[in-house]
Amino acid sequence: MKEFFSHPAPEGAVYLAVDIGASSGRHIAAYLSEGRLELKEVYRFKNGATERDGRLYWDTDRLFDEIVNGLKAAKDAGLTPTYVGIDTWAVDYVLLDKNDRPVGDTYSYRDERGAEVKEKAHAVMDFPSLYRKTGIQYAPFNTLYQLYDDVLTGRIDRAESFLMLPDYFHFLLTGIKRQEYTNATSTGMVNALSHEWDDEILSRFRFPKKLFGALSQPGTTVGAFKSEIAKAVGYTATVVLPATHDTASAVLAAPITDGAPYLSSGTWSLLGVVRSAAQRGETAMKYNYSNEGSVDFTFRFQKNIIGLWVIQQVKKELGDKYSFAELADMARNNGESRLLDLSDPRFLAPKSMIAEIEAVLGKVTPAAMARSVFSSLAEEYKKALDELENATGKRYSALHVIGGGCQNALLNEMTARATGKTLTVGPVEATAIGNVIMQMIGTGEIKDLPTAREIVKKSFDITEVKTNG
Repeated sequence: MKEFFSHPAPEGAVYLAVDIGASSGRHIAAYLSEGRLELKEVYRFKNGATERDGRLYWDTDRLFDEIVNGLKAAKDAGLTPTYVGIDTWAVDYVLLDKNDRPVGDTYSYRDERGAEVKEKAHAVMDFPSLYRKTGIQYAPFNTLYQLYDDVLTGRIDRAESFLMLPDYFHFLLTGIKRQEYTNATSTGMVNALSHEWDDEILSRFRFPKKLFGALSQPGTTVGAFKSEIAKAVGYTATVVLPATHDTASAVLAAPITDGAPYLSSGTWSLLGVVRSAAQRGETAMKYNYSNEGSVDFTFRFQKNIIGLWVIQQVKKELGDKYSFAELADMARNNGESRLLDLSDPRFLAPKSMIAEIEAVLGKVTPAAMARSVFSSLAEEYKKALDELENATGKRYSALHVIGGGCQNALLNEMTARATGKTLTVGPVEATAIGNVIMQMIGTGEIKDLPTAREIVKKSFDITEVKTNG
């Protein structure tokens, strides 16, 4: 799939998407040329949680250093940004003290502290009550549970500000604090009807209200680089909010015109549909579907599925002996598909992914292991689609697959067979594309989201995978 172009340097504004995932980050410059969106990756870096004393943290200082390195690289590549926006994964956050310094380390969502306080949290407000208010699925790493741990340990007592990770990085660039809406909804603390922080939740969990300000929509201008940042990178630019939750950005780039569901495929897989209102009834709650905010107060009614995290860990434990493409080829040539229950928490953050897989399957070859992972993912997608159709009362004929995982042809074929749906596949860099199109809408360079999606369809290869009967 061709997604990067080598046209002459743009004459107009350049937009930079800083897209940081749990395993890697990338800086992608973009601009419009003759009605097409042109992309160029200018920087890439690795990411991963740090373990210390049995706890998992993010090294936010290093991540910000990498953000600045990428800003310099954009200039060096002849694509000095006019506008910049950062997206990351959801739920994780930074607490700041009265001097705007972080209160302790930044925990990773894969740390177990959220699970450890679940029962105490649900004694404060049970999950059905939380779901009726927010529409957010239960997951042990939800921000609400992490933040309640901060209450119980007293860490929150020193906090004067609460910023989700992209908001924190935007603050470091500009000195201005904004709390962006799409990522805020992932916390499990935003009311699905008012689209604002839920006062009852904040009060009952003893979350200081001073930490939670007005929520800003994607496309909002934050401000210009601070002088020290401009000096460090050699230019000034303006930060414009994308949808800072990476999946929210990715779905904006999906070529959805028919109300069909999407599958954002990466370290996590997110499968769902865009809805005008949150669906918070018993069926949605039973299926553990979530209602996460999107632009113009619409919702992504979706389910989290563990995704390519499992095969990423297998690859790492095999000493990176095989590329992802080689693992897929090996799996294709291994006929046996033995299934794993990838919804089992044992696969969330094990000390050894291979050991957990072999505890279920017995001793297997890397090829058989990869085959089982991909087959099991396809079955998870089928189950989630069945639940989606039951919850919405609709039947869908197609599934839009976006994100880095859509490059896995074998997984696409398995998914088409398992679900019986026709897959439209691409774009690969959906998150970065969604990031920049919301910046462009915010600045007025693109009129609106339907116009942006037409530009995406014209700019990138979208392929189709049909079922074999």
